[in-house]
Amino acid sequence: MNETVSMIVALVTGIVLGVFFFGGLWFTVKKAVVSKIPALWIFLSFILRISITLLGFYIIGVKNWQHLLLCLLGFIAARFAVIHFTKALDAKQVPLKKEEIHGA
Repeated sequence: MNETVSMIVALVTGIVLGVFFFGGLWFTVKKAVVSKIPALWIFLSFILRISITLLGFYIIGVKNWQHLLLCLLGFIAARFAVIHFTKALDAKQVPLKKEEIHGA
């Protein structure tokens, strides 16, 4: 495979892993808040997310350290993208209510 193509694949893989990891974290927190067993949601989600993410980094990083670095760069970029999009989703879904403060 051409070196440029393999580097692009490493970067895109990092982005996909980041979206999976941080999007899954956001989803888990949303579900855990309303769940009867939030600890189970958080624990199982963590095990699944970290396992898949580490496996992806391992597969990409076996080739050479440059691919691992690009994968990490994509992972970090995806973190900021997920934060941006989830803030927008949360702002649309949950209208904040202003609390009234009554004097005593």
